[in-house]
Amino acid sequence: MLTYLTNIWKCRYFWMSLVRMDLRTRYRRSLLGLGWSLLQPLAMTTVLCIAFQHFVQVKAQDYVTHLLTGMVVWNFILNSALQGCQCFFQGEAYIRQCPLPLAIYPLRTAIGAAFHFLMGLAVMAAVCAALRGVPSVEAIFSLIPTLLMLFAFGWSLAVLGGTANVYFNDTQHLAEVLFQILFYLTPIIYRIEDLGRHRLGAVLQWSPVVAFLNLVREPLLHLRPPTPGQFAYAALVVAVTAGLAAWLLSRLQKRLIFHL
Repeated sequence: MLTYLTNIWKCRYFWMSLVRMDLRTRYRRSLLGLGWSLLQPLAMTTVLCIAFQHFVQVKAQDYVTHLLTGMVVWNFILNSALQGCQCFFQGEAYIRQCPLPLAIYPLRTAIGAAFHFLMGLAVMAAVCAALRGVPSVEAIFSLIPTLLMLFAFGWSLAVLGGTANVYFNDTQHLAEVLFQILFYLTPIIYRIEDLGRHRLGAVLQWSPVVAFLNLVREPLLHLRPPTPGQFAYAALVVAVTAGLAAWLLSRLQKRLIFHL
C-alpha cells in the first residue's frame, strides 16, 4: 500500500493538471465562476430554511447554521460518490495509454469535490462565527483531522462508485436514487434530538454520514472539539470504506481496462 501511494505521489503533476483542467472546463465563460460553488449551498440553505424552519422547534440562527453545515458536508460526499462513478470513463484515454495507478482517477474527482467543499467551508465558518460565536483554538484545530478523514472517505467512495460503474453501468443511476433517499434519512434538515424517543433517532446515530456531520458541527456550532468517541467512529468508517476500496481496486484493476 505504501509503495502504491508513493507511486501516486510521484504522478502528482499529472493528476493536479487534470483537476485544473476540470475546474477550467466547468467554469469557462461562466459569469460567476467559482462563485457558483458558494451560491449553491447558500441558496439551498435559504430555501430549506424557509420551508422547514416552522416544523423544527429551534431558533432561526441555530437552524441556519445546522442546515448550512449539513448541506456543505453532504454536497461533498454526494459529489464524490456520483461524479466518481464516471471517473474511469473520463480517464479512459489516459488509462489506455499510460500504466499509471488507477486510484489517480478517483483522486481527481475527490480533489475537485474537496476544492468546492473548502469554498463552502469558508462561508460556513464565517456564518457560524457570526451567528454562534468564534470557537476555541482547540476546536478549530480539531477540524484538521476531520478534513483529512472526510477527504479519505470521499476518495474511497469515488473508487467504489467508479469501479462498480465500470462493471455495472446502472450504478450511477441507482446511486442517485439511494442518495436521494439517504438525504431524508440524514439529520440535515432536522436534528436527531427532534425525533425524541423514535427508534429512527437511535438508528441514525450510526449512519456513516452522521459521523462526519458531528465532527464538523461540534466545533462550529457548539464551539468545542468533538469527543474521542466521535473521532473513533469516524476513523472506523474511513478505515472500513478505504479498506474495501483498496481491496476492490487491487482485485479488479488489471481487468478493468477490458470493460471500459
